Amino acid sequence: MSGFVSSPRASAEPRSSRGELVRRAAARLESVSDTPRLDAELLVAHVAGATRSAVIAFPERTLDADGERRLDALIERREAGEPLAYLVGEKEFYSLTLAVSPAVLVPRPETEHVVDAALARLAGVAEPSVLDLGTGSGAIALAIRHERRDAIVVGVDSSGEALEIARANGERLGLAVEWRQSDWFCALRGRTFRAIVCNPPYLASDDPHFARLGFEPRAALDGGPDGLDAIRRVLDGAPAHLEADGVLIIEHGHEQQAAVAALAERAGLDVLDAGRDLEGRPRYVVLRRAG
Repeated sequence: MSGFVSSPRASAEPRSSRGELVRRAAARLESVSDTPRLDAELLVAHVAGATRSAVIAFPERTLDADGERRLDALIERREAGEPLAYLVGEKEFYSLTLAVSPAVLVPRPETEHVVDAALARLAGVAEPSVLDLGTGSGAIALAIRHERRDAIVVGVDSSGEALEIARANGERLGLAVEWRQSDWFCALRGRTFRAIVCNPPYLASDDPHFARLGFEPRAALDGGPDGLDAIRRVLDGAPAHLEADGVLIIEHGHEQQAAVAALAERAGLDVLDAGRDLEGRPRYVVLRRAG
């Protein structure tokens, strides 16, 4: 009986290398990201279960078919404007890797200047007490605690879900912080601090930036009709919670510094310093009780 040997089927479709996947992803993200190549490398690393440096060092390695499908889904979400930090589940802040989710604001580099200002004011103060109002992922509280291991740090947020993330970040990093659920100062009666640090919501409710911030919690961004509602509450409540030599360091929008200074004066606070962000724009003020 005559017969034939059938040609063997291809064992698998050719798979793309990590380097090629990075190039394709970066091209797709050019219109939505200021850092398309970085985003692409981090997404490929996330799907591959590798570090970004490994993706760069070994571009010839490949992803399996399932990995390529998951990468494509993540790129589609990034193209739709979802923050990279939510896609990979983490964000670096002050050299700390923090878990994040849509329950918390993605920590911004400009807020690191607020941490710098707080650390400068705490220099030489033994076991300073520090309050981080509206802590979110715990970024400010944990950065200060990491740099000042003797500090007694309290992180406050009105969101229980945010506090769960902050608490988990603290536990993973081995940094002891007291986490409290509170509407600003409400749960802190009778307590005073050497430094109160706050990155409050400060966008006006009709700010056009909301069009590209739809994935982040609006409550952490919306400062009311003029963007100053939360700032007013913090300024009004702070004097009763500051030690005699204590300071309040509050972040604000780059066009709000004069308004914040005027509100601070009405609340019984003097401006000690006014700081700028990486782009040279007004970004925070350092305040103390007047008199």
